[in-house]
Amino acid sequence: MDHTNHVRLSETEMTDAELNGAAVYGPNDEKIGNVSQVSGMGAGAQVVIDVGGFLGIGSKPVMVSARDLQFMRDDDGEVHAVTSWTKDQLKDMPEYRS
Repeated sequence: MDHTNHVRLSETEMTDAELNGAAVYGPNDEKIGNVSQVSGMGAGAQVVIDVGGFLGIGSKPVMVSARDLQFMRDDDGEVHAVTSWTKDQLKDMPEYRS
């Protein structure tokens, strides 16, 4: 997926309602997870990404700062995020427990 023409979300758009469920893409455009929870708003929000697994089974939740992700809308208006982390790097992070 070419993200160059996708519109970045403004800080006011970075809410739980907008970000929850967003696909997260890593290097080489590999889908590495989905946003499952958002705490806070804007760039200061904390985001839980479910990494790996299949259909939510066997995935590992990790929490990162929204600042570490680039949230944007694609041509169809769907919100997704891009990061420089790989799936393995996220899996190596501590598991988030709510």
